[in-house]
Amino acid sequence: MLSVTEARERILSHFHATAEENVPLIECANRVLAADIIAAHDLPLFDNSSMDGFAIRAIDSATAASSVTLSVVADIPAGSAPTVTLAQGQAARIMTGAQIPKGADAVIPVEDTDFNDRSANTIAPQTVSFTREVKVGENIRPRGTDLHTGEVVLQKGRKLKPQDLGLLAMLGFGHVQVYKKPRIALLSSGDELLEVDAPLTTGKIHDSNSYALASLIENAEADVLRLGVAKDTRESVEGLLQKAIHEQVDLIISSAGVSVGAFDFVKEVIESKGKLDFWRVNMRPGKPLAFGEYRGIPFIGLPGNPVSAFVGFEVFVRPVLERLGGQLDGIRLTVKVRCGEDIESDGRESYLRAKIRNENGIPIATLTGHQGSGNLLSLVQADALLIIPAGVKCVPVGQEVDAILL
Repeated sequence: MLSVTEARERILSHFHATAEENVPLIECANRVLAADIIAAHDLPLFDNSSMDGFAIRAIDSATAASSVTLSVVADIPAGSAPTVTLAQGQAARIMTGAQIPKGADAVIPVEDTDFNDRSANTIAPQTVSFTREVKVGENIRPRGTDLHTGEVVLQKGRKLKPQDLGLLAMLGFGHVQVYKKPRIALLSSGDELLEVDAPLTTGKIHDSNSYALASLIENAEADVLRLGVAKDTRESVEGLLQKAIHEQVDLIISSAGVSVGAFDFVKEVIESKGKLDFWRVNMRPGKPLAFGEYRGIPFIGLPGNPVSAFVGFEVFVRPVLERLGGQLDGIRLTVKVRCGEDIESDGRESYLRAKIRNENGIPIATLTGHQGSGNLLSLVQADALLIIPAGVKCVPVGQEVDAILL
C-alpha cells in the first residue's frame, strides 16, 4: 500500500494554480494573491495626530516653571490640509488622524489641558493652558512609520484575510490580481442512493456525501458543480461526466465505488476516454482511492462511506484545491493534543474522531464513540481528527499526538 504522503504527492504533482483574474477588492475575501502587493505610497501618508488635542512646539512646554498658556491660531479637523505654520507661543487644536501643521512637533491630549470639551460643534478656544512638559514627537504618527513606498506588503500566494483587505483599501487598491476559484464537479455513485427528500424504501439510503463534500469544497474557496447521483449504468455515468466536460471544470470528484468490484461502470467510462489508477493507501479510514483523468480533466474517486469520504477529502482533495487556488505551499496546520485515554490502532496511519477538552490549559482528546467509517454522528461530535502514525498500534493515555482541528 502507498503511504499517505506518497499518495498525496503523486496526486499533487498533476496540479498547478488556475489562471489569474483581476477582481474588485470587495470580492477578494479569502482569495489568493497572484502577484506581490507593492506599496505605492508611505503609510501613514503624512505626519498625523494619534490623539484629539493641541499641536504645539515641544520647546514651548519647557519655558515655564508651572503652567504654559499658548494662543490657539488654527483648528485642524481630520481630512483638512493645514495652512498655518506654528510660531513660538502658538498651538492648533487638532483631531485624531489630522495632519500635523508646520512648526509643530508634538501633540498634547485635550485631557491634559484646561480645555476638555469634546462636544460636537464646539469652537476652539482662543488660548489653551497645561502644566506638564511635552516631549518632541509625543502623540505624533510620523509619515512612513508603518511602511514605505516600494515595500512588498503582501506576497503572492497569500490567502487574503479581512485585515489584508483593509490594508489594500488603505493603499488604494480597488482591484486585485488573484487566482481564479477552482471549479469542481461532484457526483455520487450507486443505485442505492436517493435524493434527500425522497421517501426511504428497502435497501435505499439518502445521498449524504454530496452535501458534506459540496460544503467542504465551498469551504476550501472553490466553486462546486453538483452533478447528482450516477446510477449503475454506463449511460448515467457518461451523462454526468459529459456535464463536467461541458462546464470545463478543473477537477471531477466522485464518492462511492472505489472498492474492488463496485466501480465497474465509472471505471469503464473513465478508462474509455482517459485513464484510472486504483490505489490502496495505508490509512484508516479511507484505504481505497482512485486517481486518474477523463478527457483531460483530473479525477479523484473517494470512498463511499461518509467518514471515509470526509477524511479522504481533508487528506487528499483539500491540498489539491489549495494548489489550484494558488496556495502553492499550502500546509495543513496541526496542533499537539494529549490523549485522555488509551487509543488502539491497526498500524495504518489513522485519522480518528475526537473531542477536545481543556484541562489547566492542556488540550485533552478522547474519542467520540466507535470509529466505524459509516458513523457520521461521531464526526459531527468531533472537534478534531487525531493523527496516529503508521506503525503505531497503541497510544497510551497522556501521550501527545498531532491533530487536525475541525
